[in-house]
Amino acid sequence: MKAFFEAIAFLFEEVLFIPLNLLRQLELTNWVFANAFNWVFLMVGFAGLIYWLGQLKKFDANDEEDRDSTSHSFL
Repeated sequence: MKAFFEAIAFLFEEVLFIPLNLLRQLELTNWVFANAFNWVFLMVGFAGLIYWLGQLKKFDANDEEDRDSTSHSFL
């Protein structure tokens, strides 16, 4: 049973963390490249937010939302 858990530990520490270890080593030499992934994810998130807000504004301008207080049975 001990070998099973050691195999799981080896898988996570030595195999699956290879990209993270490379980023950790890259940070010591070049901060910008090491954080480029963070900036890419941040830009994708902002693009999604801007698209979503644009869609909300478009639907609000067309009055497609039912604003009647009796539109839901629980109200």
